[in-house]
Amino acid sequence: MDNTREKGELSLKELVHLIQKWLKFLLGRWYILIIAGLIGGAVGSFYASTKRTAYTAITTFVLESGEKSSGFSQYEGLASMVGMDIGGSGGGIFQGDNLLEFYKSRKMLQATLLKTSASDTSKLLIDRYLELEEEKQQKDKQIDFRKHDAGFELRQRDSLMNKVIGQLIKKNLKVDKLDKKLSIIKVEITAFDESFAKEFNTALVQQVNDFYMQTKTKRAQHNIQLLQQQADSIRCMMNGNISTMASIVDATPNLNPTRQAQRIVPSQRSQFSAETNKAILNQLVQNLEIAKMTLLKESPLIQLIDVPTFPLENKVVSKKFYFFIGFILCFVFSAFILTLIRFYKSAMSEEQID
Repeated sequence: MDNTREKGELSLKELVHLIQKWLKFLLGRWYILIIAGLIGGAVGSFYASTKRTAYTAITTFVLESGEKSSGFSQYEGLASMVGMDIGGSGGGIFQGDNLLEFYKSRKMLQATLLKTSASDTSKLLIDRYLELEEEKQQKDKQIDFRKHDAGFELRQRDSLMNKVIGQLIKKNLKVDKLDKKLSIIKVEITAFDESFAKEFNTALVQQVNDFYMQTKTKRAQHNIQLLQQQADSIRCMMNGNISTMASIVDATPNLNPTRQAQRIVPSQRSQFSAETNKAILNQLVQNLEIAKMTLLKESPLIQLIDVPTFPLENKVVSKKFYFFIGFILCFVFSAFILTLIRFYKSAMSEEQID
């Protein structure tokens, strides 16, 4: 069997002896491995001490958007006959993952960053965020986001705003559903400042939800405003016709019986106009009430479940954990280096013998 074994192959017995040999070699240098591990642990502990504590503000809310219901179909058909569009929600722009991505849009994040900080009214939220950055350049401090001047300074502000928004999306913001089958949305903001994390989380959720409500009900509110203006106009005209009819009667108190046309003709005209406007007003009032019902139907339900409260959840960096990781990594790396050195010396000695 040994004769048939090709040159360079190892038997199981030889492999076991080789492993025992290398283990004996490493155990003989245990002090080197321990010292290397302690050095790695010390480096890991020092790294943990330099990392700042991160705070996480979490808001969860349930979202139920208003949808069309068959109960309003007859009213929508009636309104369409008179040229009014009272139906239709804002479409599916806020359904599914679209709403989650909307939280990461520049429009919403910029509007939130430009809000005044609740804890320091002299600063905007973007100013608070820039103060948290360790590598903030001096030119960034000179940019005033409260001004709206055009020109080069506006270009600088937009550039810095884009940079901050990119960092927020990448490092600080996380939006997701608690479960794919549920409509519960979770918004997380992580920052090194506890008050900033809470303020920005609250402001962002409020900003997006307000915009959501306005967009979903914009068409219905526009129809209500238009119907209200028409109803007010027709009511004024009808009141004017009634006043005109009364004025004609007052202007002819002792009318000659042979001159009835002076009173009847203008009075009948005013009465006819008043009755016509009354019929139109009745239809407008009916459509106005239907439009208000549609607004209630399309108004989505946004119910907050959990809001961030002090103290926030924080991720404290464990020195023991990083010490253990550093110890293990340096221990294994030192064993690998010692093995390579041993292998190199062994190979060189064999070459000299040959």
